[in-house]
Amino acid sequence: MSVINYLTSNIFKQPSLFLGVVALIGLLLQRKSFGEVIKGTFKTIIGVIILFKGVNIIGDAVSPLSGAFSTLYDLPASNQFDPQGWLNFLGEYGSTIGLVIVLAFIINLLVARISPIKNIFLTGHIFFWMSYIFVAVGVEAGLTGTALTIFATLFLALYIIVVPALLRPFVKKVTGSDDFTIGHSASIFCLLGAGIGKLVGNKEKSTEDLKIPKAFEFFRDTTIATSLIVFATYIVVGLIIGPDARVEIFGGAIGSLNTIGGMQYDLFTFSLMAGLTFGAGLTILLTGVRLMLGEIIPAFKGISDKLIPNSIPALDIPMVFPFAPNALLIGFIVSMVTSILTIVIMASTGLLAYAVIPLTVACFFDVAPGAIFANATGGRRGAVIASIVSGVLMVLLVAVSIPALFNTVAGFNQLFGGNDFSLWSAIGSLIGKIF
Repeated sequence: MSVINYLTSNIFKQPSLFLGVVALIGLLLQRKSFGEVIKGTFKTIIGVIILFKGVNIIGDAVSPLSGAFSTLYDLPASNQFDPQGWLNFLGEYGSTIGLVIVLAFIINLLVARISPIKNIFLTGHIFFWMSYIFVAVGVEAGLTGTALTIFATLFLALYIIVVPALLRPFVKKVTGSDDFTIGHSASIFCLLGAGIGKLVGNKEKSTEDLKIPKAFEFFRDTTIATSLIVFATYIVVGLIIGPDARVEIFGGAIGSLNTIGGMQYDLFTFSLMAGLTFGAGLTILLTGVRLMLGEIIPAFKGISDKLIPNSIPALDIPMVFPFAPNALLIGFIVSMVTSILTIVIMASTGLLAYAVIPLTVACFFDVAPGAIFANATGGRRGAVIASIVSGVLMVLLVAVSIPALFNTVAGFNQLFGGNDFSLWSAIGSLIGKIF
């Protein structure tokens, strides 16, 4: 009991250490050398630590923006959630999230072993964040302990088994092969894009026949694109809410009356630093994710290869980027413009009950890949129309998911939602109420 209490109190409550233990077990089962086991375990732990640091930086960069949008929309206090609450939740329930990942992965292996559905979900960061969402949904429903773990595990297992299977034929259409499928939060837009493209487009007129000006190629760099958009958003919102509100909401980091490190910071400088800080945080987060995935995914894959012959991996969404880079760029720009216009229209007409901010990350990693699938079935017209529809839907999904997770991780959906995270938050919330 002393050993169990120690592990529970000191190891399992530390997400980085818990996932390190998962990697350790996977490497030991594969009979890796001592050096490979140490390397894989430590790099997994370090990757998770880096991921958390990136999350903290992003949270700090956009937290003032949430308050600014609440003021801009003139929202009552009852409709304003804690934008940093999702960070506290991450620390409090990190080990439960890790346990749910392990249990859901075991179910994935069992189903692949005994059924015709042979995809193994290996996109680690989506694994992590979907587990995070389902645990939050369970907490919102009042579940605790074993009931919470079972609830989140069943939902996560359903997601990682069914969604990649639905995408598999469309991935084959995009790539021309059946070597892998996609396991990512973009699935709703990939499926939607494929359907819209087939319905309204002409696949003979591909986006890849277009010549994209080199001046716009920088939009393909996620860090640069997101930094610029957050910078522009701060500038516009800061000007609209006025100098007094800027100083009050943005705190000691903005306004002509405030200084940092002895330097005078005005709206332009603060907005630029906020945008660049967001980009830096995103870069750090992605670095941590890659470091973690580079070790823990081979451990998972090694287990699945030994247990399930003829299985295919469900991989990260960038796997399809090279097949239609023009569609990716078109999808990002069109959805960004469409979603911002949707936010402005809904906010000005009083249709938004909660603060919804521009969803730069979702536009690039979720809607834009959907344009690749739309191009595969409907060419240029399909890619553009799918991106417009998805840009509107993305905002609606965030607006629906925020109240579903209002007391826990609404801030996460505000930043990174508008995709499967938001869709399954709403679905899980409806079923959670039954529990």
